Formats: sequence, structure tokens, C-alpha cells
Amino acid sequence: MGVAKAAVAKGSKVKVFFSWKGTLLAKTPEFKELCGIAEVSICADSYKKMGFDPEKDIPEGLTDKQMSTQAQHGQIVADYDCYMTL
Repeated sequence: MGVAKAAVAKGSKVKVFFSWKGTLLAKTPEFKELCGIAEVSICADSYKKMGFDPEKDIPEGLTDKQMSTQAQHGQIVADYDCYMTL
């Protein structure tokens, strides 16, 4: 959250892509707040592997279109000059 907030405060456009165990963060109270300040998407396959249903259990703050694939992750890497992977 701190990195995203700082980037937005500096005028940067922020996209966040959650994959594998990172999808578990969609169940935290801060997730909806992040969706309000950044463009967020989740790897639906990873979300499913973590035990959630990507069609019936869409995290609050997202739409079904934001339940995505690793192709979107690749597009972010291709489109942005800077990116950070955690």
C-alpha cells in the first residue's frame, strides 16, 4: 500500500497484478482501498489454486473482467517503464 500510495501521490499511474500466494491479499481489509487508488487485477488461475472461486467469489473492489490471466501481467511488464515484483 505504501509504495502504491507514494507513486500515486507523485502522479504515477499504478497497476497492481496479484499472482500465486499474492492473491490471498485480496481477502485483507486494505485490498478494497488499494482498488480505489490503483488499477488492480488478479490471476484467476492462481486465485483458484488458493482455494477461491474466481467466478463466484470476486473480491470486493474488482469486477469479473479484473479476474485475469498471466497474459495481463506480461502486458504490464511490456507497457510500463518501471515495475516491481514482490
